[in-house]
Amino acid sequence: MVGKTVLAYTGTSEPGEPPRTALDVATAVCFVVGIMQLIMCICRLGVISFLLSDTLVSGFTTGAAIHVVTSQIKDLLGLTLPSVGSMFEIVKTYIEIFKQITDVNWAAIIISAITIIVLVFNNEILKPKVAKRSVIPIPIELIAVIAGTLLSRYLHFQEKYSIKTIGTIPTGLPAPTLPDFSLMPSILIDSFPVAMVGYTVSVSMALIFAKKENYEIGFNQELFAMGTGNVFSSFFSCFPFAASLSRSSIQYSVGGRTQIASVISCGLLAIVLLWVGPFFEPLPRCVLSGIIVVSLKGLLMQVTQLKSFWRQSWIDGMVWILTFLSVVLLAIDIGLLVGIVLSICCIFFRALKPYTCLLGNVPNTDIYLDVNRYDGLIQHAGIKIFHYSGALNFASRAAFKTTICETLGINLTEEIKRRKDPDWKPSMEQACRVLILDFTSLSSIDPSAIGTFKSMVREFEVLDIHTVLAGCQPPVFEVMHKCGLIGDIDKPYCRVLTSVHDAVQYAREYVGNGSISGSVVSGATGIV
Repeated sequence: MVGKTVLAYTGTSEPGEPPRTALDVATAVCFVVGIMQLIMCICRLGVISFLLSDTLVSGFTTGAAIHVVTSQIKDLLGLTLPSVGSMFEIVKTYIEIFKQITDVNWAAIIISAITIIVLVFNNEILKPKVAKRSVIPIPIELIAVIAGTLLSRYLHFQEKYSIKTIGTIPTGLPAPTLPDFSLMPSILIDSFPVAMVGYTVSVSMALIFAKKENYEIGFNQELFAMGTGNVFSSFFSCFPFAASLSRSSIQYSVGGRTQIASVISCGLLAIVLLWVGPFFEPLPRCVLSGIIVVSLKGLLMQVTQLKSFWRQSWIDGMVWILTFLSVVLLAIDIGLLVGIVLSICCIFFRALKPYTCLLGNVPNTDIYLDVNRYDGLIQHAGIKIFHYSGALNFASRAAFKTTICETLGINLTEEIKRRKDPDWKPSMEQACRVLILDFTSLSSIDPSAIGTFKSMVREFEVLDIHTVLAGCQPPVFEVMHKCGLIGDIDKPYCRVLTSVHDAVQYAREYVGNGSISGSVVSGATGIV
């Protein structure tokens, strides 16, 4: 993504000025990304990370790992591939690989295979045995890098077998320079997805390791750290940075768990940049690619989590699949957007499909349970107890009314038409004469839902079905009172009682007497 932005603005400049280099654009993008992340931190926008569900993080990072593995295939096979766009990158890359499959470098394949086999043998067999006897693990990755460098240097891999090596590694640190501020207005829009994807990748990796090691992370603190780091590094000709799937996986696999590991790795990197860099110039790229591919095993194996996500909920399973496929087939930034949109849609969908059921009484108690889940419950004749768990608002009001009618087996429109027919005669016994709505789990209600609720109550009255509310929480009761649902003591839309058991006793009195008498009863709400 950064590369696409850099290429788009490389060479563009004002008349009479020298063309801008890729480094100028990258440095400007780094500065703008850092500023954006700091603004997000000030606005406390780290809260958007709560949209990163476990399902989204798993599917997103697994798809991103596929991108990293794909980027290493060319070095594992010793191929030179043309650059492809970010859209459909994986598909285009594999098309190019199959076009050149007859031109693979068998020496590179052999070295890659040996590297992968040695690393897997160490990680799966030697490492568990050594861990029981020593707290110091075998630094197999470092050994592989040093061994590959020495063998390449003295056996002349590049000259004899045309194996690609790391190449020139400049020593020293770049001198501080100011970013090209004149570029920033034009790259502002393109820098935003860079900032968002970089932050999301970093937080996703942090969430994976935090879950494994059982600790919490501060999302706004991550924004501050990344923003400060990008702004500071932009003065030293750096690209925007984010957590690396490959390097993070390697560090975790070799035992790095705390910030001390980062301090040591940064110190070693500084030594390499200042003095030791030229020593690793003969290192074959296929050796590094083998190390990266093996280190990504943990992220790639997250694909096995799909089964558990699907078992928990088919909705979570679909979010995982669609996020993964979007990242792999389209692009990382588009896949991230798809995953976040799907997560928001899941929240909305689940809010529209709350848990509802009919309740029955446990004999000789004041306990009421779901009649579809428990046996031996008592359902009083002419009384239906409908339990609703969730929120009632403008989006869920229609579904709420429909669910009640379906549960009671009533078609309101048709039934009201029949009641208005002059030839209609009432049946000897009506299945439901009192509808008790258990609102003990109703979290909130808005005026739009109350308007629909009022009309529903009046329609039920036409069918000689009286509505009673039970267990309303104080905030819900207050909204109902303000909207006039229960504010008129002389003729309220429905009766309110403090518990389901009280409502049942009240309804049984009505069924026995044929009418409702008495006043609105409530305890915590203060209505008498």
